Amino acid sequence: MLACGLALALASAFASNVGFLLRHRGAVAAPDVDVSHPLRSAIALFRSKWWTIGYLVAALAYALHVGALALASLSVVQAVLAGGLALLGVIAERWFGFRLSKREWIGLGLAATGLAFLALTGTGESGQESSDYSLAAMIAWESTLVALGAVLIVLHRRRRSGSRRGVLLAVAAGFLFTVTHVAVKALTGHAGEGALAIAPYALIAVPAAIVAFFASARSLQIGDAVPVIAMTSIASNASAIPAGVVVFSDPMGDGAVSVVVRSLAFVFVVAAAAAIPGPTRAAARRKRAPATAG
Repeated sequence: MLACGLALALASAFASNVGFLLRHRGAVAAPDVDVSHPLRSAIALFRSKWWTIGYLVAALAYALHVGALALASLSVVQAVLAGGLALLGVIAERWFGFRLSKREWIGLGLAATGLAFLALTGTGESGQESSDYSLAAMIAWESTLVALGAVLIVLHRRRRSGSRRGVLLAVAAGFLFTVTHVAVKALTGHAGEGALAIAPYALIAVPAAIVAFFASARSLQIGDAVPVIAMTSIASNASAIPAGVVVFSDPMGDGAVSVVVRSLAFVFVVAAAAAIPGPTRAAARRKRAPATAG
């Protein structure tokens, strides 16, 4: 069962990166996202062919993600998904014309190696048992992530943020995606109990997903593709892997040495990914206009 969960998580990571890069292509060709007119902005995004295709691919990735969460612990699933940082580099260069520097490749490789170690040494419960959680810890964790996301969204509007605006929104989106993931993971433990049992988790997951949708879309419009996508993934996984430990009681390891090594590996992964310099540049610089978005 755990092996099936890992396979679904790996497939989700691949599809997620393809969907993200397609959505970037569509987002830069669409009108600017305007939070005061969310419905109009959403319609404009989906009128962009590449955004719609990318979103369909992302929907497939999320379905695979939910399947993985139902079969494996949250921390292990997120560790595998975070390994998609390495896939991001390959896909961006081979299929989308981006060129990454040697330093960026080293950073992605080190991050992927550390995350693979975390995945292979994960000892959390699988199946239905992996959905057991602490309600108090869940409320505290989700509230903290929502607050951090809100602060980052506000900060991105300041002129002093400059070129970091896209990154700030990307991190906010990553945190809010984790809010959704944690709620969905908890919800899988109540599957089959009826609408009343799952309603509270839907009330958490749906608003967080909507805000993350617009924050991510805007970050793709005002930031460079690979750095923004990488930071969304880093923020999501850097908050979701600890959530597995805090909320769902995933063990840190089998002993003191294992706990220390896994903790250092996690810190190393986050530092390696965060140190990746940006922005990357496309091999042939494209103008941000619908006529050249393909």
